[in-house]
Amino acid sequence: DRIMHQLAEHDLVPEAWGGDTIYAYISAKQRTGIEELLELILLQADILELKADPDRAAQGIIIESKLDRGRGPVATVLIREGTLREGDAFVSKTEYGKVRALIDDKGERVKEAGPSTPVEVIGFSHVPQAGVDFICIGDEKKARSIGERRLLKERQQELSKSSKLTLEQLYERIKEGTKEFDVIVKGDVQGSVEALSDALLQLSSDDVKLRIIHSSTGAVTETDIMLASASDAIIIAFNTGCDSRVSELAEREGVTIKIYKVIYDVIADVKAAMEGMLEPVYEEIFEGKAEIRELFKIPGAVVIAGSYVAEGKITRNSRVRILRAGAQIHDGKILSLKRFKDDVKDVQAGFECGIGIEGFKDVKVGDIIETYTKKEVERKL
Repeated sequence: DRIMHQLAEHDLVPEAWGGDTIYAYISAKQRTGIEELLELILLQADILELKADPDRAAQGIIIESKLDRGRGPVATVLIREGTLREGDAFVSKTEYGKVRALIDDKGERVKEAGPSTPVEVIGFSHVPQAGVDFICIGDEKKARSIGERRLLKERQQELSKSSKLTLEQLYERIKEGTKEFDVIVKGDVQGSVEALSDALLQLSSDDVKLRIIHSSTGAVTETDIMLASASDAIIIAFNTGCDSRVSELAEREGVTIKIYKVIYDVIADVKAAMEGMLEPVYEEIFEGKAEIRELFKIPGAVVIAGSYVAEGKITRNSRVRILRAGAQIHDGKILSLKRFKDDVKDVQAGFECGIGIEGFKDVKVGDIIETYTKKEVERKL
């Protein structure tokens, strides 16, 4: 009832309230109301007289596509209008062809497919994209012309996108400090390619941007290798591979081809690679603190700070910061560490020592010397 009230505010008033919107009470979890929903859909289609014309040229949408080893490019098409028959010429975005065979949902060959019928179509020039329109054209020559013209236009758009950066754009990218991880995705079917691409894009972060510069179905080709070489990208092949000629070209061009069978392995490996591109983050580990009580000037303009170690220990290889009145005035390295006249590696709390600071002479009695080390912390996306 609450949902119906909220929808009524958007002029979706139920029939029970005097409106014209049909509501169906269903539960997919409990599997109830499904039959009633189907009946209401058919009833509404009859009332609205929603009918397709079976006598016109076929139009539909591609819901899946793949490269079959024996049959070539194959696409599952849902016919929306008209009737598709063997021998019909068609175009689907940049792909075109002539229907060589139609296979129904039972795997049997059919001569034609009418409205609302899903059917496998064999005869594409290349593997088409899922989700694009499928339209029958008068003849094959016209279909080829439309497909090639669209392909040329698409390539021109890709070339314009990959134009060189201007100095201003390069400066902005450097200033932002972002890194880019380029990937080419190849898969056995279009659905796998789209699912994998969506999963990979979700790995992008403010530190590392993942870009999919190309995705398609089928085996890895020489064109993919050259594109990856020019873009410094890696190729991810999901349930597909490449022949020996392509492998040799990839080795010559220094292109990495990663072949996977499980999508979770792809995500894990790409995530690990992206984390490796992150700038390292270091955590400071406090070691010791000493108070300067006396200064000794040594020939050669070196000032030795006679100090008392109050906490922890002072280590020869540690980094050091000088604090004066609570404010840091220097950060650097220890040049020398002595007990009396002997060089030592470290001095424990409760003992006195002489500390020489590398590249800094402006120390004063009362200054505090803190020593610390830096440890790299593993970063996660």
